[in-house]
Amino acid sequence: MSDDDLWRMLSEIDNMPYGPGQVAALEQLLRRADASDDRHLAFAARIIGTTAYVYGGEPAKSFVTFSWCLGEYDRDPQPYHQRYTHQLLWFFKYMVTAMLKFPELPLDRTYAVLDDMERRYRESGHTLQAVHKHRYLVAAHLGAAEEAAEWYRRWMTTPRDALSDCAGCDPTTQVEHLARSGRHEEAVALAEPVLVGRLSCTEQPQAILTALLTPYRETGRADAARNAHREAYRRLRGRLSDLWEIADHVEFCTVTGNEARALELVERHLDWLDRAPTPAAAMHFAATASAALRQVPGELTVHRRASGDRPAADVPVGALAEELAGTATALAARFDVRNGTAYQSGLIARRLAAEPVGEHLPLSASLRRRPVPAPRSGGSTPAAPLPVTVPAQATADELLALADDCWRTHRRDGLVAVLRAYDERYADADLPAATRAWRLELRAGELNEGDGDEVGAAIEANRAALAAWREVPDPVRAQVVAGRLGSLLCTTEEGAEAGLALARESAGHLAAHGSQRERAAAQDRLALAYVHRERWADALDALDRAAAEADVDPWLAGRVALHRTHVLEQLARAEEFREAAAHARRCIRELGDGELLTAACLAHARSADDPAEAVAACDEALASAPAGARLPVRVTRGRALLAADRAAEAVDDLAEAVTLCVEQGLPGDALLRWELANAYRLAGRLGEAAEVAEEAVLGLDRAGAQAEADRCRHLLAGVYQGLGEIDPALALLDQLAENLDGPDNLPHRGQVLEEAGGILYDADRDAVAAQRFAAAASAYRLAGHPVDELRARRRELLALHWSGDLPAAVAAIEVVDAAAGALASRPDEPPVVTYERAMAADAVARVLTAEDRLTAALERVAGVPDRLRSIEAFGEAAQVEVFTGELLLRDGRPAEAERLLRHVLGGLPGGSRPATQAAWLLARALDDLDRPAEAAKIRAEHGIEDD
Repeated sequence: MSDDDLWRMLSEIDNMPYGPGQVAALEQLLRRADASDDRHLAFAARIIGTTAYVYGGEPAKSFVTFSWCLGEYDRDPQPYHQRYTHQLLWFFKYMVTAMLKFPELPLDRTYAVLDDMERRYRESGHTLQAVHKHRYLVAAHLGAAEEAAEWYRRWMTTPRDALSDCAGCDPTTQVEHLARSGRHEEAVALAEPVLVGRLSCTEQPQAILTALLTPYRETGRADAARNAHREAYRRLRGRLSDLWEIADHVEFCTVTGNEARALELVERHLDWLDRAPTPAAAMHFAATASAALRQVPGELTVHRRASGDRPAADVPVGALAEELAGTATALAARFDVRNGTAYQSGLIARRLAAEPVGEHLPLSASLRRRPVPAPRSGGSTPAAPLPVTVPAQATADELLALADDCWRTHRRDGLVAVLRAYDERYADADLPAATRAWRLELRAGELNEGDGDEVGAAIEANRAALAAWREVPDPVRAQVVAGRLGSLLCTTEEGAEAGLALARESAGHLAAHGSQRERAAAQDRLALAYVHRERWADALDALDRAAAEADVDPWLAGRVALHRTHVLEQLARAEEFREAAAHARRCIRELGDGELLTAACLAHARSADDPAEAVAACDEALASAPAGARLPVRVTRGRALLAADRAAEAVDDLAEAVTLCVEQGLPGDALLRWELANAYRLAGRLGEAAEVAEEAVLGLDRAGAQAEADRCRHLLAGVYQGLGEIDPALALLDQLAENLDGPDNLPHRGQVLEEAGGILYDADRDAVAAQRFAAAASAYRLAGHPVDELRARRRELLALHWSGDLPAAVAAIEVVDAAAGALASRPDEPPVVTYERAMAADAVARVLTAEDRLTAALERVAGVPDRLRSIEAFGEAAQVEVFTGELLLRDGRPAEAERLLRHVLGGLPGGSRPATQAAWLLARALDDLDRPAEAAKIRAEHGIEDD
């Protein structure tokens, strides 16, 4: 590699984002620079490397590069050294700040660097403003309050100069000083004019916003505190070098009562502890993480990724909190031994003791309120029974009839209350066998029959009741219970076959011997048995038979109507589903049962073609839904609002859905966050979309749902791009491409690689964009997608062209031609093929033009505009014609260029970019034809200045 190549590589590295990629590239260059014996290059590379290490999360390495440069600068001054003098003097500030964060570095060495810094600043004619600031930082680190106050005074009273920290960083340290002193109003007043100014430093505005978290909170500025947290954390979250500042955000979440968000931040950054930029950053993050973990229920776990010999594991929060507290305390002790004070241990003890203070300040964009831990299994408190009149002198059979009626009309609390009265009065009475069998039958009604143990208990209750009715004997009642038992058995794998037999036998017997209601109910139970086995067509036949006789009981008719909607939905019979859902909603509305009406309204909402109709159905459901049924209503309403292009309103419903899901301890909150993130995106609230999508990815990864996590990453990459955060977007797309490594995923891999290439191309990082486009084309080829391959190859060609690597672009023409040749032209070719072949010809022509092969370029674009117009790509056709006019002009054919450009200009809207380009070229053609007056007129008409 030549010296020019190495210098070009250094320039590219300097423009890379801070992080591991830049550090790896830099260290490779350093080895090559040292081997080339180019002292200037070696010096420049270490200058760039010092900054790269500081902001890339490896400041310890900056000590080496800085010392090397300083030694070279002093030992053998060279002319090129002078251009780096300012940077070397600036780096003294990095060194002092970083040395304080490593307890193994003696304080004497830090003071020596400060003294050298002061000497050099004096000799170079600079003020000591920055020196005083860094002496203040040392004193503050030691907890020497009086000394710190004196250096702070000198810092504030010394004029700023070119070596002072920027207009955002100096006030940041001032805000931190005032906050430590409890002068929060002064801190806010100091920062406000800074925040309204222009902050372009690498560390701003996230650093000053982080410093303001406590002052905003202490002065009651809730909205400012919330916004500062969101904006600053979004900028910090991807940078290892900012682990200490991230710790401040973890603590802020803890003290504001946002335990769930604090836990998410801890889990997201926990593995950074294994590669913390400094021991000080590790100490502060461990302390704030420990305090956060102590605020969450002890049965929760945190996923810890594998590191070294430690395997990945889900660690109980209590155990992890203790471990992290030990880490923080031990590091504080090391600093105190170095410093000869107890200040750091006291500071960390206070951070470890952090807990919620004051009013809850909602921070999360996905939770409406502070989550309440879900009740543990078996520990829920039953709802208070609804008032029910239990006749004091009722007989046993009268009480059972009342309980049966409560069961039939969905008054579960009334059922429980009546049966409790029955048991108190008649549990020990000598009752007829039929009465005892009836009581056993109603035992099943007391159970929720949800899942797990309750289903098993309901099965056993029905078996006992069946045996009792057979002993009475009462064949009809026995068959009623047998139908219920059969339906329940169909929910289990081992009992399904026997269950279906029981349900069929029950329906058959009751069809011959039961009342109208019993016949209809038996068919409904048989339908449920089929539903449990996903035999939808059989279920619908049974429900149609049930519906024909269910009108004798409006409650039964309502349930049958509701069951029909579910089956028709599963059968994808859309029109019938819509009609059935509307019918069920009408029937059940008359019953006044909130739970059934909610289910019917939701079915109606899902069936509706018109999103507005779906929203209206959800509105009715919300008005009647019991507390436990509000979650599906919120989800359905949010989706309906999104379908109606009302994303801003959908945000409210989906955020409430996430909150309810978390409150109830249900799985699936990560999937709901994904939907909420998309709603925020569509509503134009990209910052909140990023925050919630990050939470969703974390939750989906933890649940092992990689496919869903990757789709959410794709959404998040688009959000980052919208926020202008190009490098995080590229990192996500690269991760997606790596995850999509299976043969079935090749088209998707090509898509994300091409998207990454497009982002890089738009950012003028053309050489790297070409690499992504080439990788995308390879994936498309392996997937058998030739049109996509041609598009990616065309974009690769253009990226190489604009990168200035003409030899590579020329070499790529053959590859583009091969891809286009694989899509041989034919009369019936799809428009997309016509388009891609035409645009490929245009791209090749542009590269040939750069080689001055004008005739070949003209041959390439011949006929291309007509092909584009044949598929109504009129804008692209005009662009190619304008380019053709330019080629004709450059080829010395101004008359032909004039004719073509006048034709093109006549069909373009005035003021458009192609029209301006065509007019400019036409004026040049007229100049070449020695017709200056006409050229001047064209320029005047189109507002083009003279060349």
